This record gives sequence, structure tokens and C-alpha cells, in this order.
Amino acid sequence: MEGDNGAQIDGKILQTFQKSFVQVQNILDHNRLLINEINQNHESKIPDNLGRNVGLIRELNNNVRRVAHLYIDLSNNFSKSMEASSEGDSARGGGHNRIMPT
Repeated sequence: MEGDNGAQIDGKILQTFQKSFVQVQNILDHNRLLINEINQNHESKIPDNLGRNVGLIRELNNNVRRVAHLYIDLSNNFSKSMEASSEGDSARGGGHNRIMPT
């Protein structure tokens, strides 16, 4: 029964990671489109297009911040899951045993 609970927790952790990676990929895909539009606007040298770039660059910067925060959250969640996993292994007697030099 305890093993089933561990598998459920592992599945939830995996789902959380997968969801975050999908979010990151979606943002990065959108950023690619923004960068292409910014480049086209810049090359056109049309004043309205150049003015539009200000908003596009702000959006791009905000997206980069969002990606950074998602990676920070992923890192924190990964660390917590590893700590919980190692604590669970130790409590069940399944932790890593060190061989002490004699």
C-alpha cells in the first residue's frame, strides 16, 4: 500500500514538471514569434511599426521573467521532491548506506 502512495506522489510530481515544461515551451514559442515581428518592424523603418516594437519588447521581457520564475519554481519543487524522497527512503530503511572505512 505504501508503494502505491509513493507511485501516486511520483506521478503528481511528474505531472507538475510536465505542466511547467509545457508552459515554458509555449512561452518560448511565443517569444520566437515576437522576435520575428520585432525584427520585421525594425527592418521596415515605418514609424508606427517602430513604435509598436516598444510594447512587443516589453512583452518579450515579461515573458523572459515568467520563464525564469517557472524554472526557479521547477528547481525548488525538484529539490523538495528529492528531499521528501530521501526522507521517505530513510524512514522505510531504503536509504543509501555508506560504507565507512575501517
